[in-house]
Amino acid sequence: MITQSSIQSSLSPDPSLHGGLEDNSSALGDFLQETFALTKRLFIQLQRRPSTLMAGIIQPFMWLLLFGALFTNAPRGFFGEDLNYGQFLAPGVIVFTAFSGALNAGLPVMFDREFGFLNRLLVAPLASRYSIVAASTIYIVALSFIQTGVIVAASAFLGAGLPNIAGLGAIALIVLLVVLGVTALSLGLAFALPGHIELIAVIFVTNLPLLFASTALAPLSFMAGWLQVVASLNPLTYAIEPIRYLYLHSEWGIGTLVMDTPWTSISLWAVILVLLAFDALVLLAIQPLLRRRFA
Repeated sequence: MITQSSIQSSLSPDPSLHGGLEDNSSALGDFLQETFALTKRLFIQLQRRPSTLMAGIIQPFMWLLLFGALFTNAPRGFFGEDLNYGQFLAPGVIVFTAFSGALNAGLPVMFDREFGFLNRLLVAPLASRYSIVAASTIYIVALSFIQTGVIVAASAFLGAGLPNIAGLGAIALIVLLVVLGVTALSLGLAFALPGHIELIAVIFVTNLPLLFASTALAPLSFMAGWLQVVASLNPLTYAIEPIRYLYLHSEWGIGTLVMDTPWTSISLWAVILVLLAFDALVLLAIQPLLRRRFA
């Protein structure tokens, strides 16, 4: 028998559903609060020891200055498209600086492991232990954008020019994609390797080879055939070449061909897809390791 009370009961909101929504909202709020607190801790550490940021700004500036002076007498157009070496070098320095900073992202986590702070976080009643990873990522992305802004300004002052507003936005997107993938890889290594000595060794072993096996310092046409193939598979090249194109051309679109490889030419859209695939591959690779560590 249908009564008025049964109708009112059926139309009233389900308290269990309402409670579930509140729980989800509360969990998200707790995650954001934890991420903010851990990110703030990293910036406090940076404020107390600003030498890391200063070194990350001074080193690429020296690269621009010294390498630009080293090839200052090279014939104009020697590097293609009637540009000097300073204009050619600036995109490589931007990407390599972001890459180096992201590759060091695992060091704070590794030191937290060794000093016991990470264990305290893991036994704390966190809403999600992935807030540790999120905080480190936000911190490294912020530093990378600061360094990129300084390098772009310095390279413009040294004669490399300045892309338009849309070009600067595209550069920011490309740098972000590189930083996200490399930061995730570095954080995975921080949880996988036994100590900071091993992590620093990996950083030193991979840093310069990836630099020289890219188009940061020289175009593909200058390289041996086998190195051209290696450079065309290097994710850094897929970030450097489109940024270099954006520096040289004010007119471009998402379908513009921005990169030549030994086998084909690649558009800006395809470059972004490659960098997204690189990020996804790294995230999938470190997921099992993070689940074991955070279990």
